[in-house]
Amino acid sequence: MRRFGWIGAALLLVLFSVTPASAAQHDYLALGDSVAFGYRPPAVTPPADYFDASNFAGYPERYSPNATNASCPGETTASMIIPGAQSNGCENSVGSPFGYRTIYPLHVSYSGTQLEYAVWFLKTHPRTRLVTIDIGANDLFVCQQTTPDQCTGASFPVALQRISRNLTTIFAALRGAARYRHDLVLVSYYALDYRDPVAVAQVQALNAALAGPTLRFGGVVADGFGAFQEASRSTGGDPCAAGLLIALPTGGCDVHPTAKGHAVLAGAVEDAVAKGQRHAA
Repeated sequence: MRRFGWIGAALLLVLFSVTPASAAQHDYLALGDSVAFGYRPPAVTPPADYFDASNFAGYPERYSPNATNASCPGETTASMIIPGAQSNGCENSVGSPFGYRTIYPLHVSYSGTQLEYAVWFLKTHPRTRLVTIDIGANDLFVCQQTTPDQCTGASFPVALQRISRNLTTIFAALRGAARYRHDLVLVSYYALDYRDPVAVAQVQALNAALAGPTLRFGGVVADGFGAFQEASRSTGGDPCAAGLLIALPTGGCDVHPTAKGHAVLAGAVEDAVAKGQRHAA
């Protein structure tokens, strides 16, 4: 993935994984992209590791041992819904028919789209009490690669509107076709550098586009933006220096979380579930 100036995560600074009692008692379905998957870039990952998905663990595995993680690195809101739609490296890449899923195994195996699998899972696992999702950043990476203004001008709000429409379709399927009525948590995106006002504004705009459909379908937003901002406060707003993002041998950081960053996400999910339950009560 190429930088866009931001990418995603969730709420609450915690340094160690916590497994709430509720998570151990019910099924949990995690949906999304490379953040949920626990992806690590080739610069820090032996090639053989990609052939065994258990070598990767994202915030779902840290939150619950009962997590079924259906995420796919590079998934977009479009490719999650439509077979063959443009992704940023899930089933295809811009300019290439190949993606992660065409070469390497996911945490769970399915032949259709991630949304089709999610609907099937929820219908056949009635004990499921939590669904989390992080999605949308890859849509903007695709926009960056395929528009004349590299998604910095008029194409940016158009892309946000499309993301919001697609997320509405996704949630409508989960609440409608799958008849899922329990906790639904959107894990929002964090900034890569809180010292960059342009990057901060971009991620805030994306998060706003994601929050609308989430709230309309009775979901809860886990504030990844605020979580990483707080976690990087001691480094002046630099999540890389704070150890939340994977350090690269050549210097700087990748866009994906470290184990510490995923612990923040697991804490975010826990906090969001508690928030949703308080509102329900």
